Amino acid sequence: MRTLSSIIEVSRMWGADNTMQGMKPGFGPVVGALPLLGLLSTLAGCTVGPDFKRPEAAIAKEWRTQGDPRLLKQAEVDTQWWKSFGDPSLDRLVELAYRQNLPLRIAGLRIVEARAQLAILTGRQYPQVQVATGSAAAVGRSENAAASNLIDLANLGEIDRHYLEYQLGFDALWEVDFWGKYRRGVESGTAGLLASVADYQSSLVSLTAEVARTYVLVRTYEVLIEQARENVRIQEEGFRIAESRFTNGATSELDMTQAATLLESTRATIPQLEGGLVQARNALSTLLGQPTGAVEALLAGPKRIPLAPATVAVGMPAEILRRRPDVRSAELFAAAQCARIGIAEAELYPSFSLFGTIGLQASNAGAASSNLFSLGSLAYSVGPRIVFPFLNYGRLKNGVRVEDARFQQLLVNYRNTVLKAGQEVEDSLAGFVSAQKAMAFQQAAVKAAQRSVELAVVQYREGAVDYQRVLDAQRSLLEQQNNLAQTSSSIATNLVALYKALGGGWEIRRDQPVVPEPMQAEMEQRTNWGDMLSKPRAQEAKTLSQPGKQ
Repeated sequence: MRTLSSIIEVSRMWGADNTMQGMKPGFGPVVGALPLLGLLSTLAGCTVGPDFKRPEAAIAKEWRTQGDPRLLKQAEVDTQWWKSFGDPSLDRLVELAYRQNLPLRIAGLRIVEARAQLAILTGRQYPQVQVATGSAAAVGRSENAAASNLIDLANLGEIDRHYLEYQLGFDALWEVDFWGKYRRGVESGTAGLLASVADYQSSLVSLTAEVARTYVLVRTYEVLIEQARENVRIQEEGFRIAESRFTNGATSELDMTQAATLLESTRATIPQLEGGLVQARNALSTLLGQPTGAVEALLAGPKRIPLAPATVAVGMPAEILRRRPDVRSAELFAAAQCARIGIAEAELYPSFSLFGTIGLQASNAGAASSNLFSLGSLAYSVGPRIVFPFLNYGRLKNGVRVEDARFQQLLVNYRNTVLKAGQEVEDSLAGFVSAQKAMAFQQAAVKAAQRSVELAVVQYREGAVDYQRVLDAQRSLLEQQNNLAQTSSSIATNLVALYKALGGGWEIRRDQPVVPEPMQAEMEQRTNWGDMLSKPRAQEAKTLSQPGKQ
């Protein structure tokens, strides 16, 4: 690296000849300062601060349930996994949520904000001050002040105390990116933009899973309500039998009151379940960006819990580093913070700038008024500037330490995000496999409970058993039916959680604008956005299609 004395010597040599190349005397320093621009540009290749490398993160080689025949590790994770349930209503809800969900639009707008922020950081690499100025002023000097006794040396007379002064000019200042401060800023802004893209993808994943989970909850409530109503009909028949036997003196009033107790308690569960159903539907409406009640027509069709496919593609644990947007986002935020260390470190060293002012100045003071647009009105100031904050009392060093501590936090956060991602997959796999195994046993339990009710009612009608046997059988039937519904719901919800943990669902928005066209038109009416509201740019599109490979 060339020394500072070399830079000063080159500047002195270029400014020594005021009549260089036949130019008018006085222009030599202007020309002499220009080569310094090229020299500093050549030297501005040093970039301080650490370069980011993806941190190591502990991750299992394979899933603990990998040997289960329901799980396929060779196949790619389904990018439109919700269609595996074979439920047209669910497919439609997911499609509408992508188009209308409001938090997703906010995530898209953050990408637009990051694009604009990156453009600002990119612009800082060029002359930071570029200002055209102009002024016209009426000047009146005090008769009693010392300044009023100035003499017009050119005309050997006193300067008028009252005169007009005009000025036109252009100011520029360029701090050369000698230590890479502004390059690090662009690096940080680029990582921040890609992190916002990853956050948008993560919002898509969460939205898909939440729509599917809420839809499963809606269908589960509908099944539970239908089962409760069916049990009410069964228990009403038992109550009529107990009432008839009591009326005919075949049994005591106790049987009738026990039958009434079970019947009314079952009836009481229906309003509670209906309340839960309304709340689930309201949540679904909000996910679709619609007021409550808007999803009623969309839920028409068979009221059954979505059936999970027989097999599920889960891939290998290492693939979540590529697929999961939140893992990619954690990595990119760490990369952005790593660049900020270089920005802070650059403040420790001298900064090199070129400044320049050129313009026209004139006034009507003195014996002869000046013409603003004459050559004699030309005024300029140009040259290099060096700023070295050597007495910063540790402030700048501690600024570097602050940024480094924040960077280390984000590295730890990345590793924790990877660990949590692995845990979420394992938890969902365990829940899915366990619920699948329990399903066959629970179906058998329901069949046995139904047969027990049939036998108990027949035997009670014949007087072979007391009503307690019927009561126990009917209560067991309702319990086993509810358990079956919950098991079926658990299979579906665990599968939804599994696909979310695997990072599936964001691909549907690939190559699509992150801001809907109506909102684009609304924003364009307020502000000229150029092409920032259009489809993803090349680097963003690469991140959208292949996260984790950049």
